[in-house]
Amino acid sequence: MKNYLFIISFILLFSCENKNSDLKVLQGNAIGTTYSIKYIDTENDGFNLEIDSIIKAVNNSASTYIPTSNISKINKGDTTIVVDAIFEEVFKKSEKIYKETDGDFDPTVGILVNAWGFGPEAKIEDLDSVKIKSLLKYVGFNKVSIENKKVKKEYPEIYFDFNAIAKGYLVDLVGRNFEASNIENYMVEIGGEIRARGVNQKGNAWTIAIENPNFDGSRTFATTIQLHNESIATSGNYRKYRTTADGKKYVHTINAKTGYANESNLLSASVISKSDCADVDGYATALMAMGFEKSKEFLENHTELKAFLIYADENGDMQTYKSANFNN
Repeated sequence: MKNYLFIISFILLFSCENKNSDLKVLQGNAIGTTYSIKYIDTENDGFNLEIDSIIKAVNNSASTYIPTSNISKINKGDTTIVVDAIFEEVFKKSEKIYKETDGDFDPTVGILVNAWGFGPEAKIEDLDSVKIKSLLKYVGFNKVSIENKKVKKEYPEIYFDFNAIAKGYLVDLVGRNFEASNIENYMVEIGGEIRARGVNQKGNAWTIAIENPNFDGSRTFATTIQLHNESIATSGNYRKYRTTADGKKYVHTINAKTGYANESNLLSASVISKSDCADVDGYATALMAMGFEKSKEFLENHTELKAFLIYADENGDMQTYKSANFNN
């Protein structure tokens, strides 16, 4: 689950403002998780209301957990919804990543997310291969489009789930809001997804730590990295999963091609890029669906992305892999 990047800092996390510098710290809750926002500002501007407004706008557009949101209405078959700029940009980013990953990232997998019990709708009991095959008919981002600001679906049953990219997109909107206000040095972290620009209060690059995928609930760190006007997102299946009575584990990353929620040998994928946080959010999810070997091949062909992967080798031992351009 994408929540496991921790910011290394020497300030108290629960202070609202460091009085010895121009560093401001905002913390709170948003979209079912927490946020920690740090920025340097000599004007003492307050951004709480603006951030709350951005969170509300993203929820109203793209949250499947809010019945009155645009995405919920579209999922229920309302063809009259005129999508807003938020929905349209998330849709276009999703379409791009879907094509680049050959369908390993696919937000139309929502009907299967629900079926496996990881979404807002009721799960399907005793889900078998026959039922999964029937649901796969309604999966595929090539089966949807936006025409004249309205979503067109090949089948009304197609169910959008932007949870694998919307959190990163919310991070971007907050960051863009800072930039529009001439805030050059900031770090926005929401649920572990991060967008950083400029430097911290000490004049150094923002530094974060990537967590080890510990199944026992403990928290240790695999490595630390510095962000140089970059975004980072981490995806993993080591915290959010279900175990059946016979001990079989089902993870929350659904393979959009097979319809199954089985574990792969890739335990955690952290992706870093100078692009938007929404983009690395989507790529991290795609790598989890690919598994380790395919992820390595993908990264070799996409050098605009840096990645730190944690995987299980043939003996079940945990190993790490850094892309060739990972220089932290």
